[in-house]
Amino acid sequence: MRDFVNKRAASLKPSGIRKFFDIVSEMKGAISLGVGEPDFVTPWNIRDSAVRSIKRGYTQYTGNRGLPELRKNICRYLEERFSVKYSPEHTIVTVGASEAIDLVLRAVCDPGDEILVPSPCYVSYAPLVLMAGGVAVPLECSAENEFIVTPELIAGAATKKTKAILLAYPNNPTGAIMTKEQLEAIIPEIEKRDLLVISDEIYAELTYTGRHVSIASLGDMAKRTVLINGFSKAFAMTGWRIGFVCAPADIDDAMFKIHQYAIMCAPRMGQHAANTALSEGFADGFASVEEMREEYKQRGGFMVNAFNSLGLKCFSPKGAFYVFPSVASTSLDGEQFANRLLKEKKVAVVPGEAFGEAGKWHVRCSYATGMAQLAEAIERITAFVKELR
Repeated sequence: MRDFVNKRAASLKPSGIRKFFDIVSEMKGAISLGVGEPDFVTPWNIRDSAVRSIKRGYTQYTGNRGLPELRKNICRYLEERFSVKYSPEHTIVTVGASEAIDLVLRAVCDPGDEILVPSPCYVSYAPLVLMAGGVAVPLECSAENEFIVTPELIAGAATKKTKAILLAYPNNPTGAIMTKEQLEAIIPEIEKRDLLVISDEIYAELTYTGRHVSIASLGDMAKRTVLINGFSKAFAMTGWRIGFVCAPADIDDAMFKIHQYAIMCAPRMGQHAANTALSEGFADGFASVEEMREEYKQRGGFMVNAFNSLGLKCFSPKGAFYVFPSVASTSLDGEQFANRLLKEKKVAVVPGEAFGEAGKWHVRCSYATGMAQLAEAIERITAFVKELR
């Protein structure tokens, strides 16, 4: 019997995050710092709006793009919060930001096209580039340079085959951000090489050093930027699977056709909930978002101080809810450290190499869990590190 499996799919490696998550789910007494799952519950007003929509019988498909009022509010939200202007007519409500990433890569990649991807980065980017027929080219970002993309990195990696650059700031797994000045510094290289920008801004609201800056807000960059965001992180709505993507007209048209055939529309109840998150957020200044951000900031500081005190050099996150300490001082790489820590102390962290070769000597720890669990995890990690020495 011949092999029916697509060669690209067969070549994919299993997710390094999910492997540890599956183990922890079956390990009694384990603490997981692995998956980026907020411990906050979706605010009641958002949950209630979904319940009310079901009671009113709003259970049908929406239009392929999503509810018109939601798309209008998304564009208002982007303009008021981040000074980015896109049209509701070029906005698609997606099944999480994950669908949006897949959509744009399938819409723009021809066989062999190169996409520049920062490393370390979210585990899905490179596999999705591969599945779209493209080639993911890593931009090796370092802690010494605050894990940002620089003009020199772009110049050194770009070729005639390079079609786009994927930016993901605030960054998972490092917690790095890019400032207005740092983004402005890479724009000449992007324009010189006529690159499309794919900007994943799912952690935009979780920026601790002032307001997040989108590259789409600078100059004419919106004309060459596909902006991806969603409700999972800022509104504690991971399980609702509601994201969105805004794009220039020609790319939007291609993505829309793929979305029509593959998905049809995002869940209607989730769209009603997301619309409430925005419409009532405008009214109260997004108070729940501000409260959540402040809590994450405190937790991040706790984690950074704890790792640095153990001699595990740790970059101070400026966004998202992850720390990415180096474990090189233990003489273990990230994979060895994570495996032994899980086995000996029942604490799950993710090996940094899951996010690219640049993360080999790091581990990623999510602090999107309660302080009591974080404190207990740090006690166990402290004991583990002392025993190694």
